Amino acid sequence: MASIKEIYLAGGCFWGTEAFMQRIKGVIDAESGYANGNSLNPTYQEVCKGSGHAEVVKVTYDAEQIALSTLLDYYFKVIDPISINQQGEDKGIQYRTGIYYVDPQDAPVVTQALATLQTQYAEPLAVENEMLEHYFPAEEYHQDYLDKNPNGYCHIDIQLMNDILKNQ
Repeated sequence: MASIKEIYLAGGCFWGTEAFMQRIKGVIDAESGYANGNSLNPTYQEVCKGSGHAEVVKVTYDAEQIALSTLLDYYFKVIDPISINQQGEDKGIQYRTGIYYVDPQDAPVVTQALATLQTQYAEPLAVENEMLEHYFPAEEYHQDYLDKNPNGYCHIDIQLMNDILKNQ
């Protein structure tokens, strides 16, 4: 199916980003993982100790149901795009923001979305815009974390997620 695409989004702790993306119409799956670091198949502990990976969510979506630009607009609503290596109380290089694409045709869409977002800020954006180098799924206990742990920590306000998405 040519309309099934992937994009990898780093938005701080992946638990909240994953839960948010799963709520968006047209998203088929969201999976927590690690991207673009200095080693292969890192553990969570290695990522926390500075392996250089970003906590990301692999978003699989149907491009006939949702455009990448629309998906990115949703993503921008739940990140602080000028914060460097931090989202909410989470601090460290693994909590940086970034958009990692696998299809070179997505590059101009990402670049344009970031250029539009930049017009809303005086400070430069801290969101990486790069081709995905490598991705490794996170450990099973991280997958669907907030579904398994409804009172678990999340830097994204769950009510905000619901408010953003109720009119889609």
